[in-house]
Amino acid sequence: MYRFYKVVLFLGFLLLGNVSFAQKKKFDTQAHRGGRGLMPENTIPAMLDAIDRGISTLELDLQLSKDLKVVVSHDPYFNANFVTTPAGDTLTKDAGKKNILYQLNYDSIAKYDVGQKVNPEFPQQKKMKVHKPLLSDLLNATEAYSKKKRTTIHYNIEIKSAPGNDGKYYPNLEAFVDLAMDVINKKKISKRVIIQSFDTRALQMMHKKYPSYALSYLILAKEKRPIAELIKVLGFVPDVLSPQYNMVTGTMVKECHQQGIKIVPWTVNELKDIQSLKAMGVDGIISDYTDLFSQL
Repeated sequence: MYRFYKVVLFLGFLLLGNVSFAQKKKFDTQAHRGGRGLMPENTIPAMLDAIDRGISTLELDLQLSKDLKVVVSHDPYFNANFVTTPAGDTLTKDAGKKNILYQLNYDSIAKYDVGQKVNPEFPQQKKMKVHKPLLSDLLNATEAYSKKKRTTIHYNIEIKSAPGNDGKYYPNLEAFVDLAMDVINKKKISKRVIIQSFDTRALQMMHKKYPSYALSYLILAKEKRPIAELIKVLGFVPDVLSPQYNMVTGTMVKECHQQGIKIVPWTVNELKDIQSLKAMGVDGIISDYTDLFSQL
């Protein structure tokens, strides 16, 4: 009988340990643009580095090329802070903004380097020759690498649309959404993908046309409307609310959780802020510095 109780007690400790581990793993660590504090943003090497660091979710942005290829890029043009021309020349800010991705075929976009010039905003970035990837190529690489590493990775993918950009950076919103979702659907990763946007139109379109996908509503700090009003305007309850980190309060976290909404702030680049937000009860953090998560 004594041995029986010892076995039960031992199994109990194992169970408690596993529960604790599972609870810890539920906190969503997201690599903003792949972790641009350490690697060239929105590139395949950045995403693989984030996987190596044990990140649970890769955050990335989408744009379209002239030949309607889905490109992983935050900006709809070439950012002079870190992009160099095919000839290796630097760009002025004005020249960079005039080089709009939607006016170039992807084979031309791929000739621009986004990893060799020191980005003054992120001097710790590892320098390398690298280009803006196609979404399909990035997903092929991350899926193969995570499988090799015997880990499961999630994705937080932003539709970079706005009413004023319709017809300027993409044909129209529906075409943008459908082209992006066609790539994602073909990879059969829907259960591991969140689609996020500041654009309520994009979220509403996703909710209607692709109802099986989790959706995240991005919020700027200048937004003063209460959560209840934001949800009313959106027309449905999103899976995730992703506010700018400096607007998050304990009351906001509680209100989100009462409605079954997860809250994942962006972009949190100081360890003390990550710790403070985690103590408030947020469900995850989006950060440029993927190395900070190992210190939690």
